[in-house]
Amino acid sequence: MTAIRQFLRDEAGATAIEYGLIAALVSVAGIGALTALGGSLSGIFSFVSSTLSGAVTS
Repeated sequence: MTAIRQFLRDEAGATAIEYGLIAALVSVAGIGALTALGGSLSGIFSFVSSTLSGAVTS
């Protein structure tokens, strides 16, 4: 019976779950930011590539 009471009072698992949720939230935010930034970077690289191609052929 004492072991069951100690198990119910133990909060180490709850702390691990909280850290896991925080890590998941940070990951989702990072993926969202990189996805939003990815379109901008693609446009910038396309512009630079076309500008350099025009400079080489001129």
